[in-house]
Amino acid sequence: MLMTRDTMNTSQGQSQRAGEFFKGLSPAALQDLESMEFPTLYQPGMLLFSEKAAPEGIFIVVSGEVKLSINSSEGKRLILSIAKAGEVLGLSSVLSGLPSEMTAEVLYPSRIAIIERDQFIAFMSRHPEVYQVVTQELSLQYKVACEQLRTVALSGSAPEKLARLLLEWSENGQKTDAGTRVRFCLTHEEIGEFIGASRETVTRTLSTFKSRRLVAFHGSILEIPSRVALEHLAGV
Repeated sequence: MLMTRDTMNTSQGQSQRAGEFFKGLSPAALQDLESMEFPTLYQPGMLLFSEKAAPEGIFIVVSGEVKLSINSSEGKRLILSIAKAGEVLGLSSVLSGLPSEMTAEVLYPSRIAIIERDQFIAFMSRHPEVYQVVTQELSLQYKVACEQLRTVALSGSAPEKLARLLLEWSENGQKTDAGTRVRFCLTHEEIGEFIGASRETVTRTLSTFKSRRLVAFHGSILEIPSRVALEHLAGV
């Protein structure tokens, strides 16, 4: 697991920054924030922060994907979401000063910019309008967490939960004549941690989905021939 300093200039302009957080910043605030960014390349499996760890700062996902999860005292893990480019991680603990409530692990090679807690607090003081942007971002993260918990706790069978998950992941996938395609490199165990099911259950369910031609796999690419068919199974 390696990380290397990325020397690429991060001042790309507001129109090129992904994520609702950056869209809400004024040009002056965006320029100020970008002046503090020094992206580092993180390899899969690296931890950005862990549960119960003191907050170091915020983590900006410039590119790549990061897995966010929580763990029980018995060692069971529930994956809450996959953070993508433009998302800002660690906001809650940075603002409260309390230990992190989740673990962030790099899923794919990712460029991550870290801004230390004191720097970010000072940045907010210089740009008071950022408080509203941060509040909106925290509200969005709370909503995503609630939706994931609703899927795990309130959905019915494992096939229904898995269908909902696949639909969510493929929502912004590539549309082709053969269906919707999206990159998909999670293990069956990790999928199980998303929906609260065992690896064996996920393997059986995916096998059933493939035999019914609800999904198809082409290497690391997941293809959904008909979202309508999957929506029917998910009860959407």
